[in-house]
Parts: sequence; structure tokens; C-alpha cells
Amino acid sequence: MLLGLEIAATIFGLLCVWLTVRQNIWCWPTGLVQVLLFIVIFFQVKLYSDLILHVVYIGMQIFGWWFWLHGGKDRQEAEITTQRETVRIAWLLATIVGAALWGAGMAHWTDAAAPYGDAFTTVASLCAQWMLARKQLESWYYWIAVDIAAIGIYFSKGLYVTTGLYAVFLVLAICGLHAWKRIRSETMQETRSEG
Repeated sequence: MLLGLEIAATIFGLLCVWLTVRQNIWCWPTGLVQVLLFIVIFFQVKLYSDLILHVVYIGMQIFGWWFWLHGGKDRQEAEITTQRETVRIAWLLATIVGAALWGAGMAHWTDAAAPYGDAFTTVASLCAQWMLARKQLESWYYWIAVDIAAIGIYFSKGLYVTTGLYAVFLVLAICGLHAWKRIRSETMQETRSEG
């Protein structure tokens, strides 16, 4: 049963990220199905931080869906943005501190299989998902880091289909970063030429 759930979650996950790279609004409902499936999987293999992360993702999926449709200028569709330098540094520090604290808690109070690695992927994923929901380019850098860490964690737990999924996610995140950079550059050039 776990393998069947893993395969279904993988299919929905691939579709979700592919749609996200293309800025297609259907990435959000597709991602919601993936999230629900992974909640069951992570409970069964005792990756509690990932389980909690996916519970939080339910709300973030709904918020991202709404924001992409109505979060832009004059409540229109949102455009790709970037963060100021100070905001980038603050997010990075929050990720490091949050992962260290969460990992220590998981190591102390649970039988988590990979408390610090699992905590890093959880905290960095929350940051990435928030940035993605706000259509910020920096989300892709976080997804790349999460995917690299997750590949090692899931492989060590014998979740080979999920490992493969995150390897593909890594490639898609790199493609997403390049695609969003190109789209943002084109949008900025169009704005300059109109002004």
C-alpha cells in the first residue's frame, strides 16, 4: 500500500511542480492532492517533521492559489517579484535558526529517524512555500536546497520512488529558477518600454 501511495504522490508532485514552473494556476489543487497523500506516507515511516510540514502545506496551498489569482496589483494576477538583500538575509538566518531549534526538539522529544535533516527540509520548505505562494523568485533557491537534502534523507529511509521524485524536483527547480528569471526579465523590459 505504501508503494501505491508513493507512486500516486509522485505523479501529483511532478505535475504540480511542472505546472508551477509554467506559472499555471492548476499547480495549487494538484499540489493539494500530493500533500494529502504524503501526510499518510510520512506518518507511516515516522518522518514527523515532514508530516507536520505537509499539514501546514494544506493552508499554504489554499493561500497560494488565492494569491496567484488575486494578490497582484489592483487584485489582479500576481507577477514574479524578488526580495531586497536585507529580506534575503533575514530569511536565511530564520531558516538556519529554525532548523537547528526544530531539529533539537525532534531529537529530544521524538523517535524521529533524521531529526536535523528532516527539520532542515521542513523549515526550508516552509520558507520556500511561502515565497512561492507570494511568487518570489528566491523560492526556487530554497527548493533546490530542500531537494538536495531530501534526496539523501528519503534514500536512507528506503523511499526510492520518493527519492526519484525529489531528484526530478531538483531538475525542475533548476528549470523553474531559469524560467522565472527569464520571465521576470522580459516583464521588466516590457514595463520599461511602456513607461
